[in-house]
Amino acid sequence: DTPPDLRRKAARLVAAKSVLAARVDACHESTDGAIGRSLREEIEKKLDKLQEPPPVKFIKPLPKPIDPGRKKRGGKRVRKMKERYAITEFRKHANRMNFADIESDAYQEDLGYSRGTIGKAGTGRIRLPQIDEKTKVRISKTLQKNLQKQQQWGGSTTVKKQVSGTASSVAFTPLQGLEIVNPQAAEKKVNEANAKYFSNTSGFLKVNKNS
Repeated sequence: DTPPDLRRKAARLVAAKSVLAARVDACHESTDGAIGRSLREEIEKKLDKLQEPPPVKFIKPLPKPIDPGRKKRGGKRVRKMKERYAITEFRKHANRMNFADIESDAYQEDLGYSRGTIGKAGTGRIRLPQIDEKTKVRISKTLQKNLQKQQQWGGSTTVKKQVSGTASSVAFTPLQGLEIVNPQAAEKKVNEANAKYFSNTSGFLKVNKNS
């Protein structure tokens, strides 16, 4: 009844013990067969030992540390930092999943992308995330001053005035056909009028009483 993986070892044991038993028989040292029975018991013990399962290893837990735990830093500054980096409600809804609910990417076109439970309750529309002042991105005072300077002293650009970059100065008129028109002419007149009446260098105008 020896398993197949131990038959080679069993054959070696039997061969070694049979050689010893043959020498005993040749010398007629054991006429009652006591040495043969002892050799057989040794073979059976070794085979039983090989078939035993390995001992179970117990994981010894680590001892309790002697040093007490350190106190974590607290205070107003730490509480504000935790509130600033806390997870928002919008992100919580995006991380949630309903049980037995088929997602919109059933054909696996956008594999790995899911909006979670956003827009699945109520009207079905995605509600805009409410701006929380605690988690709002803050701008330093230096950056605010630089932005104000750029808005105040910055040049006239199409990006600033939201004018299309494909705007042309060529206009079609019924009399002359193609005519080149300056689109900033009206703005220039307004700037000249403002410079005349609201300039920092111009003085007071004298108004006649009779007029």
